[in-house]
Amino acid sequence: MKNDIQLKSDVEEELQWDPAVDADRFAIRVKNGVVTISGSADSFADKHAAEEAIRRVSGVTALVVHVQVRVPPDMRRPDEEIAQAIGDALHWNTAVPADAIHVTVEDGAVTLRGKVDQDFQRRAALDAVQRVRGVTSVANALTLHEVAGPADLSERIVKALQRQAVLDAARINVVVADGTVTLYGPLRNLHECRAAREAAMDAPGVHAVIDHLWVGT
Repeated sequence: MKNDIQLKSDVEEELQWDPAVDADRFAIRVKNGVVTISGSADSFADKHAAEEAIRRVSGVTALVVHVQVRVPPDMRRPDEEIAQAIGDALHWNTAVPADAIHVTVEDGAVTLRGKVDQDFQRRAALDAVQRVRGVTSVANALTLHEVAGPADLSERIVKALQRQAVLDAARINVVVADGTVTLYGPLRNLHECRAAREAAMDAPGVHAVIDHLWVGT
C-alpha cells in the first residue's frame, strides 16, 4: 500500500502526463488515500479530464473535488446559445435518443432529464454535453425505462466483468435482485470501480447498481 506522500506524487505526475490536463491549475492534498483536488478550470471538460486522470491512479480510495469552472470572457455564451449547442450535440450523437432528453440551462449549469433505454445512453449524453463550450456543470438526472431481465442475468454480468481486461473479475462478487445489482469487492483504483459499475449497468434489465466496491486488498 502506498503512503500518502507517494500517492500524492503519483497523482501529480499523472496530471502532468495527461495532455488534456493543465496540471498547474490544480493543487492536490492526500490523507489516508483520499485525494482532494482544488483549483479552477476554464471548462467543465477540463475539470472532468483532471478527475479522470486521478481515478486512474492506483491507491486512490476516494476523490474529493473542489474545482470551480470559471469560463474566460472570450468563451462565455448566453444560456440560449448553450442550450442550442447541446441540442445539436445530442442530435448528432447516434448513441443518444435526443427526443427523449429535456435540457435545462441556468448560468451555464446544465440539467438533463428524461428516460432512456440503457445506461450507455445516459453516459453518451453526459459525454456529449460536457464538451460544449460554456457549460460549467452537468446534473445527469436521466433515468432508465424498467424492463424485465433474463433469468440468467447474474451469470451474464459475471461473464461481462470477466471479459474486461481492465478488471480482475475474480475479486468482484455480484448479487442480483429485481433488476438491482450489488457489487462487492476490492479493486485497484477508482477507474476499475467505475468500469465494473458500467459493465453491470449495461446488462439487459438492470435499472440500478449498488456499489460496495472499494480500493485496496
